[in-house]
Amino acid sequence: MQPVVVAYALYLAITVPLTVLVARTLSRHGKTFLEDVFQDKQALAHSVNQLLVVGFYLVSLGFVTLFLTSTDTVLDARDVFEMLSVKVGTVALVLGVMHVGNVLVFNGIRRRHLHHGAERPAPTPPPYPGYPAPAPHPAP
Repeated sequence: MQPVVVAYALYLAITVPLTVLVARTLSRHGKTFLEDVFQDKQALAHSVNQLLVVGFYLVSLGFVTLFLTSTDTVLDARDVFEMLSVKVGTVALVLGVMHVGNVLVFNGIRRRHLHHGAERPAPTPPPYPGYPAPAPHPAP
């Protein structure tokens, strides 16, 4: 088997599971975060989380597959490792940037939700719990 084919196989064997690991982590912790933000709308929290994860998979795996090919000359094991280090390192950096992007999206959703919650007036509690409310003043 040609060394470049070995490099491609190793690249996919490393980057695809890495992508899945990052996506599962985002999904697990993103779900918890979104459930807290959308306390009264659990189905919406689940849907938003799933949409973000699907988008993450599509972009990440699309990048992994587009970045698979190489014009490098791979003749021996050293060339395989050097090619892999550049490719896997680049994928790790891109996944990291995408992770930060997802966190920023989650934070934006949270901020928007908190901002809209602050605009709603809080329910007014009775003036003195346990005591009857004062009688309204008659109009003059």
